[in-house]
Amino acid sequence: MIKPLFSHVIVSVTGSDASISAAKYAIVMSKIYHCRLSAVYVVDTATIRQLTLSKIFIQEESQEYEKSLEANGERYLSFVEELARAKGVKIERDIRRGAVYTEILTAADEKKADLIVLGGWEKDRSARDIISHSHREIMVNAKCSVYLVKEPAVDQIYKQA
Repeated sequence: MIKPLFSHVIVSVTGSDASISAAKYAIVMSKIYHCRLSAVYVVDTATIRQLTLSKIFIQEESQEYEKSLEANGERYLSFVEELARAKGVKIERDIRRGAVYTEILTAADEKKADLIVLGGWEKDRSARDIISHSHREIMVNAKCSVYLVKEPAVDQIYKQA
């Protein structure tokens, strides 16, 4: 008998519409294929540090911004957890600090994930933005498979699951 292609899926949650779609898709995958699911949000302290060193932020602003990002992460992960609960899927939440791509890759390694699920690019985003850069780094450096969700009917698929 062939071993399942994946037993632990990690979904990167950024709060963007694309990442919420990816989370819905990962929830459906977890439900159908009976695999473990982890949602990971990264407080991007690497970028905050760069902004502070570049004197774009002063120290107090960077601390306040970091707290704001952490609160947003908690809110996004709670929302994804509610989506999973509505489909009877158990999900592990994880907030990390650092560079987004580094922390997603580290989480995948630590959790022995077989698959990383990312949201597709949104039309109004530049190919040079932080999320796009992180996605590229994850796709290039991941030790496991990476799935980029671009399914236009993800909401319908989620509702039917």
